[in-house]
Amino acid sequence: MCVAVCGRTLERNRSINLLLLVHPLTLSPSRMPVENIQYSEKYSDDRYEYRHVILPLDIARHVPKTHLMTETEWRNLGVQQSPGWVHYMMHGPEPHVLLFRRMRTDIVPAPRCTALQREQTVVYSI
Repeated sequence: MCVAVCGRTLERNRSINLLLLVHPLTLSPSRMPVENIQYSEKYSDDRYEYRHVILPLDIARHVPKTHLMTETEWRNLGVQQSPGWVHYMMHGPEPHVLLFRRMRTDIVPAPRCTALQREQTVVYSI
């Protein structure tokens, strides 16, 4: 098990003691029961692709309540998905459901006109 060093080193009788605290997000992914994590199908709107991930309650208790997780944090919980997904929202009534999104890659953005192209455009009116 990995541990995070939190606190100061204390010197007593010429020996150094470290205050070690186990932080839940420093647990190795191999220690988490990842086989019980459920992944939704992807769904999308005109801009984003979405999916939600349902964590078993023993993993969900490690989800921070104070902030959205970074990719490193959710991967350390055992969530496995391709790069680019962002934990974008918390759903209060169901904290064990993680909501993810990423920009759609199947849409070609419309070309934008530069200022020079706009100046070169001739408008005719009759």
